[in-house]
Amino acid sequence: MSLAIAGMGWITPLGSGIDPVWERLLQGDEAQAEKITEQFSNQCYSVFRVPESALTSSPRHPRLRRASMISRFAAAAGLEALQAAGVKLDSQSAERMALVFAISNGGVIYTKRFYRDIVEGSAQSASPLLFPETVFNAPASHLAAILGITGATYTLVGDSAAGLLAIRMAEDLMTNEALDYCLVVGAEEVDWLLCDAYRRWRLLRLAPPVEPFGRIDRGMILSEGAGAILLRRDGPIIIEGTHAGGNYRKRAEAEELMKRILCDLSRTKIDFVISSANGTFIDKAESRVLQQVIPDAFVYTAKPALGESVGAAGLWQVILGGQALHCGELPPLLHVRRTIPLQISPTRVSLAAAGRAIVLGSGVNQQVAGLRLSIR
Repeated sequence: MSLAIAGMGWITPLGSGIDPVWERLLQGDEAQAEKITEQFSNQCYSVFRVPESALTSSPRHPRLRRASMISRFAAAAGLEALQAAGVKLDSQSAERMALVFAISNGGVIYTKRFYRDIVEGSAQSASPLLFPETVFNAPASHLAAILGITGATYTLVGDSAAGLLAIRMAEDLMTNEALDYCLVVGAEEVDWLLCDAYRRWRLLRLAPPVEPFGRIDRGMILSEGAGAILLRRDGPIIIEGTHAGGNYRKRAEAEELMKRILCDLSRTKIDFVISSANGTFIDKAESRVLQQVIPDAFVYTAKPALGESVGAAGLWQVILGGQALHCGELPPLLHVRRTIPLQISPTRVSLAAAGRAIVLGSGVNQQVAGLRLSIR
């Protein structure tokens, strides 16, 4: 079953709004890194945060007064997607809409505060107001309440591939004729504790730049924000097919999964690939597989500009693919696969008559998924 993208929205380290952020990417802009520290450690980390200006037009709702930032990001992106599609929710239309939420680390900041209160005091000293924000489905609950969605609401926990798997779930949900739309949202917030964990796993670099497809895996920079797409059954940007991929335990298995996904999705001509390369070990696996299966396709990753947003990453990649098909061009920092090693183009690249793209999601927590986009 194929679905169409009715509307898109995102909150990113480069701001909010599909067109404004896209224009900044076309100009070659990159987010400015911010240093974060923690009182019990001398170690500091670089992150890409959402600027305060990106949330100035975010909704004012009682549910968001004490909500974590991840819920605020999700609400802003979800409402932008609905507005872009021209969908105004009422009690009747809300019943015919499903919500699928992709998440990875959850409300890290509130979880840390809740745990610290218990450690420093006792179980009774931890605020009960903090606890609801520590569960993975808190953002989905807030967003469903704000939109008045009373139908199917799911939270899918994973890594950077979770957003693509959420779209796969939406595809299954939309086989139900009682649904007209499915809103898919992915969100992430960033915190010192999260950075420290990824550093201990040898996946993080301490300062930019992010260097995807490099000869040496120097690591990623974490970022925060949210992405949202509203799906329906018809429209100009089509999700022709999704691939659930699978989980891997060894890096060699990741490469085999990627190859299987690309072979299945590239049975028709593919013009470009939106890659999940972020400066870690997954880059080499993607590079080898892309060279084997679709060596003539352009390959683009936005993670040098936006960072690794984990829970939001897959949705951002789909938005990038949709925008590139719609506008007929890709931003600079494009990786051209016609030579080895990969070369970087300093200017935007025209995609005249481009018709199809693959979005490949490879997460560092052992998940791989993909989908194919086309434009009518």
